Amino acid sequence: MTAPVFHRYVAIGDSFTEGVGDADASRPNGVRGWADRVAEVLATTTDDFGYANLAVRGRTMAPILAEQLEPAIALEPDLITVYAGGNDLIRPRCDVDALGEVYDEAVAALTATGAVVGVFTAFDPGGGGPFARLRGRFAVYNERVREIAERHHAVVLDSWRMRPEHPELMWSEDRLHLGPLGHRAVAIEVLDTLGVGHPLDLSDPTGSLGETPFRAGRRADLEWAVRHAAPWIKRRLTGRSSGDGVTAKRPALEPI
Repeated sequence: MTAPVFHRYVAIGDSFTEGVGDADASRPNGVRGWADRVAEVLATTTDDFGYANLAVRGRTMAPILAEQLEPAIALEPDLITVYAGGNDLIRPRCDVDALGEVYDEAVAALTATGAVVGVFTAFDPGGGGPFARLRGRFAVYNERVREIAERHHAVVLDSWRMRPEHPELMWSEDRLHLGPLGHRAVAIEVLDTLGVGHPLDLSDPTGSLGETPFRAGRRADLEWAVRHAAPWIKRRLTGRSSGDGVTAKRPALEPI
């Protein structure tokens, strides 16, 4: 089979797609992320490749679709990836069925462009960690994503079924965002699902990734609560977002 070649890739979503947790001061917004890594590989397959990333951290489903959907379509991409709903799922109250209805309309609009559209399932929060009690909600959301993808012939990028050998190495210290290795793992999942060959793997021959910042234990849990959970709760109570004042890091199709 001939591997697909994409010329115009647009990524939309929240912090997951923006690349938060994978710091790189040389990049726009100071982050790299899985979408940049995917774009870097796609750029090697053609001489006329452009990449835009409209994602902004902290965005819930409604702002993502209101702010990013039409600009993404206007760029006339032949590949679109979208992840929306993650920040809704971790709110105290979330109507998953209502999320599914608006997401269905958005994916229909994206696939109607003729582009290949990739939609993500949410990660499995597992039996521990801050969102373990929401596992059922995540699972219902994922089933809606699969249903929507099947209806509109989108590609499912299945984060839920990713089972790394050492999952603790995938996350950043805030336990909310992927770390560098996690972003690399997602890039591999995306490229493999699209059928695009690549040289990426999860080895760390230089030791540059260091030890996982995701530490276990009561003291680590307390430190996490003070440094990360408390500010997150404060933003929720005050109606603020980590994305306030943040703009899309790559609003136009450009080489990478």
